[in-house]
Amino acid sequence: MPQKTADFWFDVGSLQEIPVRGSRRVKTPRREIAIFRTANDEVFALENRCPHKGGPLSDGIVHGRKVTCPLHNWIINLDDGEATGADKGCARSFPVKLENGRIYLDMSVAAAP
Repeated sequence: MPQKTADFWFDVGSLQEIPVRGSRRVKTPRREIAIFRTANDEVFALENRCPHKGGPLSDGIVHGRKVTCPLHNWIINLDDGEATGADKGCARSFPVKLENGRIYLDMSVAAAP
């Protein structure tokens, strides 16, 4: 039976360093990840690549628990990375947590293939 890799939570920075309804990019050895902050100070992490044409989701507009891609206006759920409406596709999501005002990204998942 395969063993689960231990979680490795990386301190991305303070919640206050990300503007409300904004994002921050984090580069890992395998991909770029966008960390999003909602108006309610929730945090989410998605691969910084729209499933439609690869647009940078970190440059999109955050509204509620969604982000709109800046290239072709696809709307992506921050919870799971799924495109909404008639659009089909998914941006990979990653475990992220907020503790004591600090944002942590699970690098055991984010840096894995």
